[in-house]
Amino acid sequence: MHTNEIDELRKLLPLRIERLADIAYDIWWASDHQSRSIFRMISRYHWTLSEHNPISVLLNTPRSRFDELAHQPEFLHHYDALLANYDLACERSTKWFATEHQESLGKPIAYFSAEFGLHSSLPIYSGGLGILAGDHVKTADDLGLPLVAVGFLYPFGYFVQHITTDGDQIAEYHDLDRKGTAVQEVLGSDGKPVIISLHLDNEQQKLHLKLWKVKVGTVTLYLMDSDLEINVAADREITRRLYGGDKLYRLRQEYALGVGGVRALQQLGIEPAVYHANEGHSSFLFIERLRLEMAKGRSFHSSVAHIQATSVFTTHTPVPAGHDAFAPEIVADYFQETIRELGISKEQFLSLGLHQEEYGEAFNMTSLAFSMADHRNAVSKKHEEVTRKMWKGIETPSSNIIHVTNGVHIPTWLAPEFDELLRMAMPSDWRGSIDDPDFWKHVHQIPDVLLWHVRSQLSRHLGRYIGDLLRKRAPDDDKDMITRGALYNPSAFTIGFARRFATYKRALLPFRDKERLAEILNNPERPVQIIFSGKAHPADEGGKALIKEVWNYAHDPLFRGKIMFLENYSMHTAKLLVRGVDLWLNLPRAPLEASGTSGIKAAINGVPNLSVLDGWWIEGYNTKNGWAIDSHEGLSEEAQDALDAESFYQQLEQVIVPMYYHRNLENIPTEWMKVVKESIASVLPQFSSERMVKEYVKNLYLPAERA
Repeated sequence: MHTNEIDELRKLLPLRIERLADIAYDIWWASDHQSRSIFRMISRYHWTLSEHNPISVLLNTPRSRFDELAHQPEFLHHYDALLANYDLACERSTKWFATEHQESLGKPIAYFSAEFGLHSSLPIYSGGLGILAGDHVKTADDLGLPLVAVGFLYPFGYFVQHITTDGDQIAEYHDLDRKGTAVQEVLGSDGKPVIISLHLDNEQQKLHLKLWKVKVGTVTLYLMDSDLEINVAADREITRRLYGGDKLYRLRQEYALGVGGVRALQQLGIEPAVYHANEGHSSFLFIERLRLEMAKGRSFHSSVAHIQATSVFTTHTPVPAGHDAFAPEIVADYFQETIRELGISKEQFLSLGLHQEEYGEAFNMTSLAFSMADHRNAVSKKHEEVTRKMWKGIETPSSNIIHVTNGVHIPTWLAPEFDELLRMAMPSDWRGSIDDPDFWKHVHQIPDVLLWHVRSQLSRHLGRYIGDLLRKRAPDDDKDMITRGALYNPSAFTIGFARRFATYKRALLPFRDKERLAEILNNPERPVQIIFSGKAHPADEGGKALIKEVWNYAHDPLFRGKIMFLENYSMHTAKLLVRGVDLWLNLPRAPLEASGTSGIKAAINGVPNLSVLDGWWIEGYNTKNGWAIDSHEGLSEEAQDALDAESFYQQLEQVIVPMYYHRNLENIPTEWMKVVKESIASVLPQFSSERMVKEYVKNLYLPAERA
C-alpha cells in the first residue's frame, strides 16, 4: 500500500497548519499571490533558493520554524484567509462555466499536449507551446471548465542550459526530484500505482507507463512515465526527455502519448465529451479512438465521422519543420495490430495521414489531425490565413479553419507589485473583469508616480536576480561576468529579447549595423542596454550558432556592459524579464510567427513592444500602445532584413529612447507613461487566456460536444 504524498508532507507539519501540504501540492498556488506570499513568510531564504517552490520550502525549513508559526497570530490570520480562498477556488459550481453553460459538457474535455508549462519547478516544457498549454489548464480551472489534461512526466525534462566562456551552449539533463515537485502517484482502488500497458509495433514485450497527476485547482493533469524497471532499456527512454532523439524516438514517443493517453483515461474511467489535440504531437490519439469506436461494432466510416465531430485540433506553427512526419511503412509497422483489428487495408489506414513533403510522401501528424478533427484552429488571425495557404484542400463547407488568438494567464504573469497597485487603484477586483476592455480603461486614471514606482521596483528586482545568477555561476573572468550582466544598470533604458533561438526569430538583426547600434547603446546621457536570453534545441546547430554570435557581440569592446546574455531561460527567468525590462523586442521573419506570447506578458506589466507586424501583434498594435516594424512580407530575405533593421534603428533613435528620457520635474517620463498605460489597457483584456478559453468553449468545444 502506497502512502499519499500529501499525507506524508502533512506529517511534517503541526496539526494547526497541516493544510499547507494541500496547497503545496496544488499548482493553483503558481498564480495566487496570497498563497505565494505565505510560503515566502515561512522562509524567504528557501523560497528564493528554490525559485518559488512551496514543496521545497516545506521540506527544507526547520521543524522548529513551523512550531513557531503554528502559534503566531499574524501568520495564522493569513493562513486561515488563504484556506478560505483556496476552498472557494476549488468549488467549480460558482465559476463562469457553471453559471453560463449549466446544461453543457456533462463529461470533460480531454486536452492532450506534449508539454505543459505550469511552473519552473516542473520542467516539462520547452517554450511557447508548453507555456500556452499550462496557461490553458490554469484558465480552465479559473473558469470552472470541466477539463482533464494528458502529457508526459519527462524525468529528465527539457535540458538545463549552460553557456561556456566561448559562448557554446552545453545541454545538461538533471533527474527530476519527484519528492520535491507537485506530482503525485495515481493510485488504484487497491492502493497500488496505476500502470497502463501497450505494444509498440510488432514487439513482443509491452511498454508500461506509470501514471502521475498534478492538481491545478479543479483540473487534473495526468502524466505518463516509461522510466520503470519493468521496461526494457529502450522503452525506459521513451518519456525520459522532451523532444529528444531521432525520428524513430519521436515516433515511439508520440505513439505512447496519443495511444497511451487515450488508454490512460479509459483505465481511469474518464469518458471525455471532446478530445483536443494541442499540436500534432498527440495525433495518434485519433487512431486509438478509431480502434475503440470500431470495437463497439460501428463501421469504419461512421467511426471516423463520430471522431471528427467530437475532436478539436490546434495547429501552432507555419514552419514546415515544426510538423512531424514519418515514413509511411514505419507507421504502418507500428499500427499493424490496430490495422488488423480495424479490418481495413494498410493503404486505407495510411490515407488518414499521408501528405506530400519536399522529399516525397510521408505520414504527417498534422495531416492526420486535420483529417480526424472537424473543429480546427490556428492561433492568430494572420496564422489562420497562413495555415489555409499551407494546407490547401483540407477545408470543407462544414469543417474549416478558424482562429483563436493566443492569450496568457494574467494571474500567473502579472507582477505581484502590479496586483497590489491594481487592487488599490481600480474600481473593483480586477480578477473579476480580466477580459472586459471597458474595465481596463481605468488604468489611464492611475497616477503616473504610482505606476512609475512599480516599474522602477521591477527593474531593481531584475537586477537582484542577475546578481543572484552571477553569484551561483562564479564566472571565470571579468569579461565573462560582464557578458552575464555584472554591469546591469537598473536606471538605464533596458530592451529585452528572450525566446527560443531559431533562425527565423532573427536575434542578430540589431547587430546589422554595429556602429549605429553602439551609438544608441553608449549615449552617456541616454544609456541603453539589451538583455538576451533563450535556448536553442540541442540538435539545432543554427540556433546554437546564433547564441554564440550574440555572446561574441557581448564580448566586443563596442558593447561592453551594454549587451548581456542570461543563461538557462525558464519560466522563472521569463517572469523577471517581461516585468523588469522597459521595451520588449520581437523580430521574427514574417509570416513565420504564428502568434507569440512573450510580448503579451511584457505588455500587461507595462512594458511596450517594438515588434514586427506578425502573429498576435497585428491584432494588438493600435499605434498608441507600442511600436511596429512593417512585415515587408514577400520581399527577399536580404531586403526584408535591411528594411526591418533600418526601422528598428530609426524608431529607437528618433522616438523610443528620447521619449523614455524626456522627464518632468519629478523625473517621470510622462509621455512614456501614456504608452505604458495604453499597453496595459489595450493588451491585457484582449490577449488574456480568459478571453482565449471562452472562445474555445464557444467556437470549438460546445459545437464539438453538441455534434
